[in-house]
Amino acid sequence: MTSAGKKLTGLVAATFTPLTEHGEVNLSPIGPYVDYLIQKQCVKNIFVNGTTGESMSLSLEERKTLAQEWCCKSKNKMEHVIVHVGCMSLKDSQELAKHAAQIQADGIAVISPSFFKPPNSEALRMYLQEVASAAPTLPFYYYHIPAITGINLRSIDVLEGIEKQIPSFRGVKFSGTDLMDFGLCVSHSPADWSLLYGVDEQLLGALALGANGAVGSTYNYLGRFVNVLISAFQKGDLVHARRIQFKVQEALHYAMKYDFDLSLNKLLMSVVSELDLGPPRLPLLPYPNHAQALSIAQKLQTVFGERSG
Repeated sequence: MTSAGKKLTGLVAATFTPLTEHGEVNLSPIGPYVDYLIQKQCVKNIFVNGTTGESMSLSLEERKTLAQEWCCKSKNKMEHVIVHVGCMSLKDSQELAKHAAQIQADGIAVISPSFFKPPNSEALRMYLQEVASAAPTLPFYYYHIPAITGINLRSIDVLEGIEKQIPSFRGVKFSGTDLMDFGLCVSHSPADWSLLYGVDEQLLGALALGANGAVGSTYNYLGRFVNVLISAFQKGDLVHARRIQFKVQEALHYAMKYDFDLSLNKLLMSVVSELDLGPPRLPLLPYPNHAQALSIAQKLQTVFGERSG
């Protein structure tokens, strides 16, 4: 919330949504959560109400309440608060976009609708344009995550001519593994766009192609280590950058043995940060084995040589 037009770069934590044990939104951890990210992880950008934040399981009013609280608690602390406003309904997305402008968010991001899917890139651009028009002064980002949406349109095709349709367009949160598509996006983007990579375990490859930063859930508790990776890459120390990327991969490979889904990831964040983030909301189930989250936290400590939180 101190961006003042500054380009979005570096690490962006995709935040979890705190819930009570009964599945209701819990605002009380958000202030301490913001402080934890800044003080413990050196992360000063957040992406709220996204996939990690269980946005599609929340009502419009809950998403508004959460967005406002994140913005309020981040004021004069975070550099950027990006609010995801994607919905299955165009009207709902527009309503959330207008609200994000009202609460002075630093930008909005939109995922493609995935129940009724856009048949081609032009249709998706038209949808994005309609959402962006509801908050024309806010920087606008397209959120590409084909593994979740089932939308396999190449991002480079979606971006074709998009700056003419959406003057506020400022970049892509690219959460896909197709590095050719990502590279094409980078090579065809203006200098003021942010190309943010969203597959944490292969960030270094995206940096080599020109990524400006990264958005991910693991940066909630691995942010300070990955900041060192980015710094090493920028200094040309590929050996050090590669060493840290390998550590991230080793840790996540271990976690994936336990079916590392959002439920376990959220529990792991609670264990590492000591923030009470609660369970996920149905249809997701609480992760049943607390000991396995503790085991992963211990693995993080072993791999990185110190507590991640």
